[in-house]
Amino acid sequence: MPPRRRRRSGGLAASGAVLLAVLPLATGCGIRTTSVPVDAGPAPSRASCAIPQAENSPDAADAAVEQVYLVCGMQTTPVPRTVQVRVRPAGRVAQVRELVAQLHRSVLGDEAKAGFATAVPGTLEVSGPGPGDPDDALRLGQPIGDLPSFALAQIVCTIAVSPLASAGHSVVLGGSEDGSRVRRYTCTPDLRTQPQAADTAGTELP
Repeated sequence: MPPRRRRRSGGLAASGAVLLAVLPLATGCGIRTTSVPVDAGPAPSRASCAIPQAENSPDAADAAVEQVYLVCGMQTTPVPRTVQVRVRPAGRVAQVRELVAQLHRSVLGDEAKAGFATAVPGTLEVSGPGPGDPDDALRLGQPIGDLPSFALAQIVCTIAVSPLASAGHSVVLGGSEDGSRVRRYTCTPDLRTQPQAADTAGTELP
C-alpha cells in the first residue's frame, strides 16, 4: 500500500501538481494499520494483475489445481496454484491448513511480476471448533480484528470456493479470543475490493 503523504522551473511545478493530485487518493484508502509485513516480493513498476497459469506443476497424479486469493490492484483475485498432494491430510481442518499454507508462502515468479502479493501472516495458525462452536467452525490463531484487512478476504474467499466451504459457500470463522463468537462469512464483492469491509463483514452466530 502507498504511504499516507514552488516553483523553480516549469518541470518542477508540473511534478508538484501531480503529487498533490495523487496524495489525497493514497491517504484516503482506509486500510487498517498492522505490524505484519505484506509479502509483496519485488515491486513492479506497474501492476498488470494479469492472472498467470498455475506454476510449479508436478505430475498430475501428485497434484491438484487450487484457486487461492491474492492481493493486486487494491482487491483480492483468484489465482490458480498447482499444489502437491502426495499424502492428502485426513480431516477437513488439516486440509484447510494445507490450503491456508498456500496463502503464507511467497508469491511465485509470474505472480510477483504481475503485481500480486499476500497479506496473510506466515505465522497464522488454523484450528478446529472451540467449545460451543458449530462443527464446521474454524478458529484462527489470533484475533480476527488484528489481521491485515485483505488477509481476511484472502482466507474467506480461498476456503469459500473450495470443497472445504460450509453451506452456501460460506466460512464460519472465529479468532483466538476466549469466549468470542464465531461469524459466518461469504466472499462478497465488498470484502474482496474494500479494505474497510473487513471491520463489519460476517454475521455473528448465536
